[in-house]
Amino acid sequence: MPNSSRLIPQSPASVMVMRDVTPSITTLSLPFKRFGIIPIGGRATLVKLTSGGLVVFSPVALTEEVRAKVLAMGNDVRYIIAPDIEHHIFISEWKSAYPAAQLIGPAGLPEKRAKLVGEDLKISNDRFDHVFTSQNKGTFAITPEFDADFAYEFVDAHPNKELVFFFRPDRVLIEADLMFNLPATEQYSRVPGEDGKPGWMGWIFTKLQSTAGDAKGQKQFLWHLASRGDRPAFNESVRRIAEWDFETVIPCHGDVIQRNGKQVFEKVFEWHLKKEGDL
Repeated sequence: MPNSSRLIPQSPASVMVMRDVTPSITTLSLPFKRFGIIPIGGRATLVKLTSGGLVVFSPVALTEEVRAKVLAMGNDVRYIIAPDIEHHIFISEWKSAYPAAQLIGPAGLPEKRAKLVGEDLKISNDRFDHVFTSQNKGTFAITPEFDADFAYEFVDAHPNKELVFFFRPDRVLIEADLMFNLPATEQYSRVPGEDGKPGWMGWIFTKLQSTAGDAKGQKQFLWHLASRGDRPAFNESVRRIAEWDFETVIPCHGDVIQRNGKQVFEKVFEWHLKKEGDL
């Protein structure tokens, strides 16, 4: 039994929510439970570059409906991106379907996947074309067409080695685990019954990963846990991201934040954006 089997809905097509966030961006949202008990949802994002090529972030199951959407968007998948060391299960499936696409991910992920080859049937020994590292951070370039549309930051101080992308044409921030926006309402909107309702552990985690109100729980999570390994470097990354002029935030877990995404981001990362003397 492949290790990833317990992370994938038995029938992805029946529960997937496909939505056009902008004319160039489509989200593919699915139910997903962390540790099998905490409903945090999962999401892939399809982006059409101004050059016409397609980018997929955090790939999910390549259902017939998803293939049809890719076809409608031009069928030219040029980049497949794992935005951290956790969001990579469906990379091989997409690479097999679109072999000309370039694979992009953070340091540590190629090695992690190599160890899983033969143990997890979803994972093949795929070669990454571009790998973000602490050494090439700040000088890294992907391709001229990609870099014309995207700015990006490697938050290497985050435990999951987060890659965060800013799609300039639509003013959209795309990220994985840097910031959650629970509860995962859209991602569980097609799940019948009580399956999307959190138990007591899920209730606590949702409070810790919510952007509602003063977002005190998520602020504490980010300050005391996510950034504790190297808080100065984490702060520097967050401050660079905050310089981007985005208005929408597309997270992998929880609902998309539209119109006031920048304000929500600044609220959640308030402590990291302050100068040291102001803390």
